[in-house]
Amino acid sequence: QVQLVESGGGLVQAGGSLKLSCTASGRTSSIYGVSWFRQAPGKEREFAAGISRNTGNTRYADSVKGRFTISRDNAKSTVYLQMNSVKPEDTAVYYCAADLQQYGNRSPAAYNYWGQGTQVTVSS
Repeated sequence: QVQLVESGGGLVQAGGSLKLSCTASGRTSSIYGVSWFRQAPGKEREFAAGISRNTGNTRYADSVKGRFTISRDNAKSTVYLQMNSVKPEDTAVYYCAADLQQYGNRSPAAYNYWGQGTQVTVSS
């Protein structure tokens, strides 16, 4: 089993920055990839960014490419999402998810474990 806990959400002005953290516990060695998803009210959960636990290879949604950066610190079992130049449309609950078989999959159904989510609100 793997447990994921997100932190770092909050209120930020448009154009500002925010850094989210996702800390894993349990059988972390079984994780292949970790991704960040987000879900705005009334919308489906969508992929934002993913990273391979071993290689550090990354994948991004077009909507965040060039503004968000995903990174990992395996010694701390933590994955980060640095959000820069945020926009009101980035407002959502952000979830991290762990995949035991691949990284960067855009389908939520591919993931084995999920965190509880952290709210990010961008004011205009």
